[in-house]
Amino acid sequence: MQIERLILEGVLGSGDRLPGERELARQFDVSRPVLRDALKIVEARGLVATRHGGGTHVADVVGQVFAPPVAELIVSHTRARADYLEYRRELEGIAAEYAARRATADDHALLEGIMERMTAAHGRSDFQEEAEIDVEFHNAIGECAHNIVLLHTLRSCYRLLSDGVFENRLIVFTMVDAREKLLAQHRAIHAAVVNGDPAAARQAAMDHIGFIEQAMTQAERTGEWQRVSKLRLSRRLDADGKRAQRAG
Repeated sequence: MQIERLILEGVLGSGDRLPGERELARQFDVSRPVLRDALKIVEARGLVATRHGGGTHVADVVGQVFAPPVAELIVSHTRARADYLEYRRELEGIAAEYAARRATADDHALLEGIMERMTAAHGRSDFQEEAEIDVEFHNAIGECAHNIVLLHTLRSCYRLLSDGVFENRLIVFTMVDAREKLLAQHRAIHAAVVNGDPAAARQAAMDHIGFIEQAMTQAERTGEWQRVSKLRLSRRLDADGKRAQRAG
């Protein structure tokens, strides 16, 4: 079934609404009865869902690798968060390398559009939008790699970001000079892919994740130092207050 292939290849994503029955039958060059039977099979496999009065949509299956309880465990344990970024660093290096080898002219156009919007968001100092486009950019690199298994593995990683599991990653965008460095790193990945330089693309992608690892570690340390400093200050003020009471 062509719909299954489109889902597998990442052309259709979770929540995407399928065209109407007449249009689908025309696109796939089949009769409407044949199409209905095929849709029933796809729905029985849990790949699409029909909503009463709302048409047929791709089920929430794309990128569903980490179950919610596991996702919560990952974000709540420092070691797991570090492993997550280490895993991403290696996978994204491979994805960028493959993208540099395989990206088509249409892929280049897609990446160019994303980079234009990322640059515009950067100019507006809208780090929330920058963070959202960041995920979109990396998803696109995964698509440009043209490897189905790699695509869905990466999407499972990015889903943790888009679902807000790693909400503290936004701290990175507020650090001094971080936004400028992140934009430059994305531009380097983009340039290497468009120029067809696999080695440079892989290195640029890995350097980018390496920077995020360092930045998040620094942000977490800074946050911990601030917590300890506030605790010390509070205890000292409390002690001073008690001494003043005794002196009075």
